[in-house]
Amino acid sequence: MTATAPPLLTVDGLDVTFRRRGEVRAVRDVSFTVGRGECLAVVGESGSGKSVTARTLLGLTGAHATVTARRLDFDGIDLTTLSERAWRAVRGRRIGLVLQDALVSLDPLRTVGAEVRETLLTHSLARGAEADERTLALLSDAGIPDPARRAGEYPHQLSGGLRQRALIASALSGAPELLVADEPTTALDVTVQAQVLDLLGGLVGTGTALLLISHDLAVVARLADRVAVMYGGLVVEQGPARDVLKDPRHPYTRALLAAVPTTGSKGTALSVALPRRREATGPAGCPYAARCAAADARCRAALPTAAPDEEGQDGHRTLCWHPGAPLPPRASAAVRPVSAPAGKPEAAADRPLLEVAGVSKGFRAAGGASHPAVREVSFRIGAGETLGLVGESGSGKTTTARIALGLLEPDEGTVRFEGEPWSGLPERERRDRRLRIQVVHQDPFGSFDPRHSVERIVAEAAARAGVRRGRDRSARVAELLGQVGLSARLGDRRPPELSGGQRQRVAMARVLATRPRLIVCDEPVSALDVSVQAQVLDLLADLKRELGLALLFISHDLGVIHHVSDRMIVMKDGRLVETGDVGQVFDRPAHPYTRELLAALPRPGRSQEGQESPA
Repeated sequence: MTATAPPLLTVDGLDVTFRRRGEVRAVRDVSFTVGRGECLAVVGESGSGKSVTARTLLGLTGAHATVTARRLDFDGIDLTTLSERAWRAVRGRRIGLVLQDALVSLDPLRTVGAEVRETLLTHSLARGAEADERTLALLSDAGIPDPARRAGEYPHQLSGGLRQRALIASALSGAPELLVADEPTTALDVTVQAQVLDLLGGLVGTGTALLLISHDLAVVARLADRVAVMYGGLVVEQGPARDVLKDPRHPYTRALLAAVPTTGSKGTALSVALPRRREATGPAGCPYAARCAAADARCRAALPTAAPDEEGQDGHRTLCWHPGAPLPPRASAAVRPVSAPAGKPEAAADRPLLEVAGVSKGFRAAGGASHPAVREVSFRIGAGETLGLVGESGSGKTTTARIALGLLEPDEGTVRFEGEPWSGLPERERRDRRLRIQVVHQDPFGSFDPRHSVERIVAEAAARAGVRRGRDRSARVAELLGQVGLSARLGDRRPPELSGGQRQRVAMARVLATRPRLIVCDEPVSALDVSVQAQVLDLLADLKRELGLALLFISHDLGVIHHVSDRMIVMKDGRLVETGDVGQVFDRPAHPYTRELLAALPRPGRSQEGQESPA
């Protein structure tokens, strides 16, 4: 965007209030602009108002929302005046949306090819054979291998990463002028993430405006021209991406950056960089004041007016009485080592808690052909050990996890749990031991009954663990929610009323209720902002120490894998291609694919030009 070109999108004084079971002011006095060929990234933790802001730009806030703004203008269109019929001409064609939860966003009754073609047909952009050709090209551009085969498959037949890429292809099918991307790379491994980021960067380079919602600061550093940081419904800091990430001025922004797990954070606890959420102050003061060690009486009494920096040149603004105030020692430097459980992991592996030996699994593809998903995979996990499992989408990670859980029977090979057979048994012989092996899914929403409250979801798990009804169970539910950084006041909400990060934390609370010995974590923190991610990772580290808990930790985030794992295995095309101590694999990768994964790893301190910065 040139200095004289008017912005494509102007948001000035946006307020969004929900009135259901009380009044919640989710977004308050938010202002920003996005120009053609510009990327604005909005970052902040779960519940900060990022997604509500994004949905407002497409008229998708819902029936219980009241939206007001001094100005909400898209290319000369006042978005506050649009009827539902007028919105249909804008959504998809002029403003595209990529949502975080691909499984819920895609129609389960349509193939992904039909999903992508819908926008082309609805807006008369292509017909017949041309629509088919453009559909395959869009799927290919989004990083989907063998697009002709995948176009004929349904969402449930794809991995989480493939579903997310199909959703991106669908959003791009209308060639929108503004793309609103709400966590577009959450479910993607680093190699495909790099491909999608290149795709998004190329769109920006050709004039598309991008509003990127993300908790991944490495992605933000790679794509964004400017960054807006949200907390408590407010934009607390805004400015050029390099300045905000290199020299953050609001204490919340500084704490976010300090909480990012990287390949250099092995053996340190992260959540000390950002204290747990407490009750926020009223609208008069800063909502972050209750968590900020630099806060004083002014912070709790009034919110400062945003002002340019001292030079008044770069537009770097912050809502803070103490811009650039250093974090206290506890938050900036005092990190505690994550101690290993008693005994070495190697010794524990000699008496494995879980042993997977030579397992293979294939599935029938369209047309009846067999597609091998897992081929001769073997590994062991000892008590108190974390085994990290990485690999690109479709490499067989989730199939391996389901075999380990006893949810799929291998075609070949065996699984033993606690020294006894686990695969090949009727379910009635496994049922009594299932409390001791639990799973945190990548897609928490799909694992909940949407009619049940949060309290009921967690209480049912506590009941299975023998917690009595009444006060004992209510107290246990409150304790579990507190462990994962949620207020007990969320107990009466239902899954559709929660953000993606909140739903993932509820899933963690439900799993912990049964006091398991082994947790299979399938992308357990992919939906979480870095602050809550840090709390959950530290919680898992504490449980390892205190309970000898073992983890099979599946993630595409190599920084997280490096931080939490004792050993790691790398999968590609259903095969195990590398295994070893996590430090050895990261420092001296032996397989070319592992080296490719590490080379594609984005870092928060890397600018768009690829230069490292101190951030």
